[in-house]
Amino acid sequence: MSIIKLKNVSKYYYNKGVIASGFTKINLEFSMGEFVAITGESGSGKSTLLNVISGLDTYEEGEMYINGKETSHYGETDFENYRRRYIGNIFQNFNLINSYTVYQNIELVLLLNGAKKSEIKDKVIELIKTVNLYKFRNTKVSKLSGGQKQRVAIARALAKDTPIIIADEPTGNLDSRSAKSIIKLLSEISKEKLVIIVTHNYEQVEDYVTRKIKMHDGKILEDKKIKDIDKNIKYNTNNYKNITKFEKLRLGIRNTFNIMPKFLLLLAVYLFIVVALMAEYSGFKEQEYIAENSGYNDYFQDTSDRRIVIKKEDKTSITEEDYQKLSNLDNVSYIVKNDILLDTSINMTDNNNFWIYGNAHNISNYNKDVDVGRLPKESNEVLVVGSKNDYYLNNMASELMKTDLYLQSIDTGEINKDLKLRIVGIKYTTSNNLYANSKIYLSDEAINTLKFEIYRKYSNIQVKFLDNYYTSDNSNNNFKVVPNNNVKSGSVYISGDLNNECKNNNCLGEKIQIEVTNLYYQDILNLTIEKTYDKKNIKNILNIDNYEDNNGCIYINPNDYNNLFNKDNYQSSIYIKDVDSVDTTISNLKDMGYNTLKVKDTLVKDNTSQMVKIFKTVVTICLVLTLFFISYFVIRIILKSRTVYFSTIRMLGATRKICKDLLIIELLNVANIAYFTFLIIIYMNYSDIINVGFIDTIIDYLKLSDYLLLYLILLGMSLLISMKFSKKLFKRSAITTIGEEV
Repeated sequence: MSIIKLKNVSKYYYNKGVIASGFTKINLEFSMGEFVAITGESGSGKSTLLNVISGLDTYEEGEMYINGKETSHYGETDFENYRRRYIGNIFQNFNLINSYTVYQNIELVLLLNGAKKSEIKDKVIELIKTVNLYKFRNTKVSKLSGGQKQRVAIARALAKDTPIIIADEPTGNLDSRSAKSIIKLLSEISKEKLVIIVTHNYEQVEDYVTRKIKMHDGKILEDKKIKDIDKNIKYNTNNYKNITKFEKLRLGIRNTFNIMPKFLLLLAVYLFIVVALMAEYSGFKEQEYIAENSGYNDYFQDTSDRRIVIKKEDKTSITEEDYQKLSNLDNVSYIVKNDILLDTSINMTDNNNFWIYGNAHNISNYNKDVDVGRLPKESNEVLVVGSKNDYYLNNMASELMKTDLYLQSIDTGEINKDLKLRIVGIKYTTSNNLYANSKIYLSDEAINTLKFEIYRKYSNIQVKFLDNYYTSDNSNNNFKVVPNNNVKSGSVYISGDLNNECKNNNCLGEKIQIEVTNLYYQDILNLTIEKTYDKKNIKNILNIDNYEDNNGCIYINPNDYNNLFNKDNYQSSIYIKDVDSVDTTISNLKDMGYNTLKVKDTLVKDNTSQMVKIFKTVVTICLVLTLFFISYFVIRIILKSRTVYFSTIRMLGATRKICKDLLIIELLNVANIAYFTFLIIIYMNYSDIINVGFIDTIIDYLKLSDYLLLYLILLGMSLLISMKFSKKLFKRSAITTIGEEV
């Protein structure tokens, strides 16, 4: 019984409305043990007949029987299964994987048919020895001669252990010596199999073949028996399995790196995609963050979303022990004890050439470097962080750092000459906003001076005299509280005009109560009237010359005055590490007995944030689509070199699904390498090993969930690119695809 039978089989080609005949009404039968040579001039249809017999191409009419079974109803999957079980191909152009070694080329066909790597080593080595290529087993086939390549192709065909070997011009590219050895080897193989070859040089094979078929113009001119064959040869077809998932993964990884220029080009494309996605997304996250934190508040100047204002529920001061407990909370980055400074602008000046405005911060909270000068070391040394567009900080930095500066009173505008300051370091911000407040980093001593000034400015001072309350402020002198060194502690000097209010026109010995109230604390000072002053004695008892400008003030000892404002901290601000965990931190603070205020919640906002979110979503989608089509176009060009590879493994028995999976694995590998390579670059930037500006934005604004989202988008794009490329690559038969490429 014949293994292959063709009955009135015809093959036609269609090209732009023109029908061409490959061959017409062919009737042939082939049996095991035959060594058949098909000859004829170019264009006679012999190679087309070979492709139809091997299942690489379809036919349009008639019937081809395989082992007695009809094939006219076969689809692509059926022919894939047929090629895997029955056909071992030897191609004129070898169709080897040039980037693979001899061993890997032969191993490949076994892996594609379900074998495990650990089980096939001995078989592959034996086949390599059979074709006398053992010493070249680890050599890439691109470095072999034509004869050696053809031997690899034969060994690969034998590795499948199929009953039929199909060879198209197996000696066409070989010298006579190599050709003779190849034909002799095929002759030996035909004793147990059916071997069909196409050749232009019949004289080269006539001593070995058992049958000669001659074709002309798509028809059989001659079918001549040359030798008898053993008709009792039996054969078995193997029930091949699909490649295992592990071996598929291993092949995909091998394919990722086997052609280094291709890998580097793909890596460059994917790095571009990763960088573009992360840069765009982090940019919009930054804009979204700015929009969410935009708005205004008439009190708070530092409106950071990381800031939580705290006060004790019992309204007592916050002690050092309290600060220690607060700093031990998981999400606390640092604490600004003198919280009120954050929302108050201060001025340092020499009252002549320089005026430096900004918000005061404690130098202990600064942990970066400086651009000019050095970090402060002494209590009178200052660091300023501000815009490079600031004329004083940039153009006059050198002169500024040689000048003594003083704090200007927030309340009165007077210069405090008691504390001499010197700027020793400047750090420039990335902001171009000239009007944004600078940050002035001061020592504890300077901070305490400022705290006194601020408490005094924002306090309401009431004077209780003879059961009546009077407001002390700078609008007039009546009951204005003024410190004077001539007044003893616990005493108060008042204007003699007030004697009229007292019994017997004498206020000496009467009590005066000074009450200070502000947002942070309330304090009361009880004093005794010891003296009264008038125009005659004001110089003598208070050392004041101008009576008219000072009459009405009440004078107290400076220490008593200072004690009203030199207070501990009643309010502080905590800055957190992770904004997403702010609610947990606030809950912990409340459990510790603190009232809290999230500064971000105090802002008056517009709808900018929502508009940014909508815009971000639309632009992100557009960017992803744009990147997809650009990257697909570029990757398709790069992967054009892979067309031969995938067409070859299809001809070796791989299904379309296997080919598509290998392509997906290859692109996903490159995508993962690109993604995690860029993560390493981000980490290096974070660790100050390198310094790339735009990566700082990625670090600042992308969260773990954002990295995961972008990773999934990248994988999704890779899958879509793979599927789109696969659809284009595999929509035609393998022989047509490889024919167009080769």
